[in-house]
Amino acid sequence: MLPNTGKLAGCTIFITGASRGIGKAIALKAAKDGANIVIAAKTTQTHPKLPGTIYTAAEEIEAAGGKALPCVVDVRDEEQITSAVERAVERFGGIDILVNNASAISLTNTLDTPTKRVDLMMNVNTRGTYLTSKACIPFLRKSKVAHILNLSPPLNLNPLWFKQHCAYTIAKYGMSMCVLGMAEEFRGEIAVNALWPKTGHPLLPDFFLDEHPDEIMKETESHAPVPEVKEEKPQSEPQPPPRPQLQSQPPPPQPSSPQPQLRPQRPPPLLQQQQPSRPHFGAVEETFRIVKDSLSDEVVKATQAVYQFELSGEDGGTWFLDLKSKGGKVGHGEPSDRADVVMSMTTDDFVKMFSGKLKPTMAFMSGKLKIKGNMALAIKLEKLMTQMNAKL
Repeated sequence: MLPNTGKLAGCTIFITGASRGIGKAIALKAAKDGANIVIAAKTTQTHPKLPGTIYTAAEEIEAAGGKALPCVVDVRDEEQITSAVERAVERFGGIDILVNNASAISLTNTLDTPTKRVDLMMNVNTRGTYLTSKACIPFLRKSKVAHILNLSPPLNLNPLWFKQHCAYTIAKYGMSMCVLGMAEEFRGEIAVNALWPKTGHPLLPDFFLDEHPDEIMKETESHAPVPEVKEEKPQSEPQPPPRPQLQSQPPPPQPSSPQPQLRPQRPPPLLQQQQPSRPHFGAVEETFRIVKDSLSDEVVKATQAVYQFELSGEDGGTWFLDLKSKGGKVGHGEPSDRADVVMSMTTDDFVKMFSGKLKPTMAFMSGKLKIKGNMALAIKLEKLMTQMNAKL
């Protein structure tokens, strides 16, 4: 981490969603410089699964050397935004920097995304960013270091980034377009930029960054039923072969040679086509056995999540990995406690992923892996998977 320079001392930074995550991390970093932090977030009571409130964040910020002003703000509510901005100006005398960090995420396809979730993402990500910027701009114009920073991705129009989560992509790109438009509109007055951190975690891809797009696209296209097309031709070829050759096969030895050529041509494509979708019997159970042997109280304490796997194909069904119970539990069927993350894939892809033969990023972006639930907890599973790769 870069050392603090002290340049933010005395600056007032208005951060949405600063009660936890990257928003709070930015706040704590600025606090070490002696900055004033306005914590504009809606969490006032401790959540059982997501620790941190605007008040606990304020305590940490002041302990780090900054001054904090916790404000209850749901960025969907314009009045709450306006009220928080007024309180910030009254308390600190103005606003120097705005960080639009608040965001809602649902990595689901079109048919699996409820309208309420679509509205949430659009209202929090795009509309919330726009309204908060609008409320702060009059005061930012008076600052000598005026800056707006949006936590949003580059505007990448590769269809790959729309395919699996169209609504989410649209909502995040709305934040990016605010950067594009406002940077030009307020050029010379306010610097407007975007920050899109690169996590490096393979379970959650670095969305919207084309580092290996060709590999992912090829993986996606590989699902095309090419072998089936090739098989249709041999089915039409048996019509021309004269039946007398088959009948005269026993007496002459030579006519028997074409017959073996016709039959071996059919089985290989069929066998090759069936093998990838049919893992060895017991492969899933064996994978979970190895996972179980690798569990410990330390792993459970560090993860604190219940994972459910919906596997299709032979040896599939519903399986679970409970990393909340003492020592950890694995098994067939649904977990006793509600799953925090549900992953759906074929049994073959499941075994490949845990053995390191299939990258989770590739699996997710190609549609082989579907994830529902807490994405932050899904990332934690990656560490355990890395340990498994050497044993599977």
